[in-house]
Amino acid sequence: MLKYTVMKVIRKYLKLNFLLFLLLMNAVIFYIVIQTNPDKMQVVFLDVGQGDAIFVNAPNGNQLLIDGGPNMSVLRELGQVMPFYDRSIDVVLATHPDQDHIGGLVEVLKRYKVDLFIETNTTSTSSVYKELEDILKEKNIRKEIIIQPEVLNLGAGVQFDILFPDKNTAGLDTNNSSIIGKLVYGDNSFLFTGDSPLAVEKYVEGKYGDFLASDVLKVGHHGSKNSSSELFVGTVSPTYSVISVGKDNRYGHPSPEATDILTRLGGQILQTMNLGTIIFKSDGQNLSLFKVTFF
Repeated sequence: MLKYTVMKVIRKYLKLNFLLFLLLMNAVIFYIVIQTNPDKMQVVFLDVGQGDAIFVNAPNGNQLLIDGGPNMSVLRELGQVMPFYDRSIDVVLATHPDQDHIGGLVEVLKRYKVDLFIETNTTSTSSVYKELEDILKEKNIRKEIIIQPEVLNLGAGVQFDILFPDKNTAGLDTNNSSIIGKLVYGDNSFLFTGDSPLAVEKYVEGKYGDFLASDVLKVGHHGSKNSSSELFVGTVSPTYSVISVGKDNRYGHPSPEATDILTRLGGQILQTMNLGTIIFKSDGQNLSLFKVTFF
């Protein structure tokens, strides 16, 4: 009996030390990948399962969070890529009000000081959307409704060009109203598409043409067959296509139709369900990719 108790204590001790080792490794990875080279812009595709959440850190420290995933997992991911003492985010942008994009924003707004919240005029009847809007009012967070293209200046030469919507989206289907934006820093650029369907892709491609060309494409609608047309992907012509998607999701994302087009026209395909958190760093000329799976 005594031998069993001693072995149990040893196993518990080893397990605790292993967990402490993993936490230490996380801290080291964070320091190396995020904290070094502060003159670089970082774009982090957070591993939030079946949903979208992208964290942008400009060289001057200004931050932009695009969507917040389906649940509180975004808090864990932000805790990995933000210093523990940093409790503020300059801008939070919700591409559209679906659960898998705004579910985690409720807790983000509760726990972080947010200066500006950006969304469209498309509403939802969901409880999470109502709670989100209530928190915005309760904390008196400045809100901007996108009804036309505009430029969000993050400073240090980083800007986010909001390309769509270009009209009032009240009453539209949520996916059809997704904010599409191009993040630009020097020679490097990222195109974010929310859950924009084929019809919106066609409209945006017709309006902007080659301006859509970007180094990195955030693939629309998690790789659904209803997004990523040949025309659109070919026009963007990315070096990397990032699919934010959860393992064994019930939608079958990414679809064979989308991955076939992306394989031919979308450069290297990166999926959060396989790689975990995906980090890009740019000095305005050179783009570096880090594939980091946090424990």
